[in-house]
Amino acid sequence: MKVLTKHFVLLFISCFLLNTHPLAEEINWERGPKTQNILNVATIFLPEDFVALGIKETDKYLKLSENMPTGSDNYFGPNTDLWDGYFSFDKVGYVKDDDDIDADELLNTMKNSMEASNKYRREKGWTTMTLLGWEYPPKYDRNSKRLGWAFLFLVDDSNTKVVNYETRILGRNGVMQVLLVASPENLSVAVNELNNSLSSFKFNPGEQYSEYKKGDRIAEFGLAALIAGGAAAVASKKGLWAALVALLVGAKKIAFALIIGLFAGIASLFRKKK
Repeated sequence: MKVLTKHFVLLFISCFLLNTHPLAEEINWERGPKTQNILNVATIFLPEDFVALGIKETDKYLKLSENMPTGSDNYFGPNTDLWDGYFSFDKVGYVKDDDDIDADELLNTMKNSMEASNKYRREKGWTTMTLLGWEYPPKYDRNSKRLGWAFLFLVDDSNTKVVNYETRILGRNGVMQVLLVASPENLSVAVNELNNSLSSFKFNPGEQYSEYKKGDRIAEFGLAALIAGGAAAVASKKGLWAALVALLVGAKKIAFALIIGLFAGIASLFRKKK
C-alpha cells in the first residue's frame, strides 16, 4: 500500500488476486446508491453496483489482505474484480494551474531518475524496472480541475509490463489524490468507469478551488510537480528526506505510482469483495 509520511506519498505498488477473500465478510461495506462522504472534504455519488469504505474500514480491509493500513485513505470501486480506487487528500494548499506540462521533458526527467534507483535495487538483489513511457500522457481539464496520467513500466526480470492510472483533483486547500488499481488489459475500461464516477465528485463548500481567497496557503509547486511527486518532489530537491522500501512482484495484477527519484514500494495483495 502507499507509504506515507505526512503529506509525502513515496510509492505505491498494488497486486491483488482474483479470488474472494473469506475475511472480506468482516468488512462493513457501504453500498450504493448513495452520496458518499470522502475524507470529510468532498463527496461522490456511489451507484448501486459500487461499494466504498471509510478510513477505519479501509484500514481493516488492508490489514485483512496483509497490507499496511494508512489511516488516511478511503476505498471505492465497482463490486467486481475490474478495478479498485483509493482517495487520499494532500493538504498542501492551493496549487496554481497556470503552468504548462512538457510531457516529453517530464518523461526524460523520470527516466533519468531511475538510474540511481535501479543501482540501489541491484545492490539489494531486487529486480530492476524500466520506464517505457506514457500509457496516458498528462491531461488537465481546467473546468473540472482534474489532472490524469499513466506511466508504463517493464519489470526487467520477468519482462512484465505494468501500468497505473493517477488522478489529481485541485481544491482550495489541497489536492485529492485518486489512485486506480487495475490490470493492464482492463485499464482502458477501468479508466472510463473511473472518469464517469469522478464526474459526480464535488469538494465541500469552503474546499472548492473557486473559493480561493487572498491569504490562503499556496503550494510550492504546480501541475508538473504533481506528476513528479508533488510535495515529495519538492522535499527531495531540498534534501529533506529519502526513503526506499522493498519491491515484491508476482501476483496477477500490478499497479505502480511513480515518485521522482524514488522508485521502490511494497506489494499489496488484494482479494476482491463479493
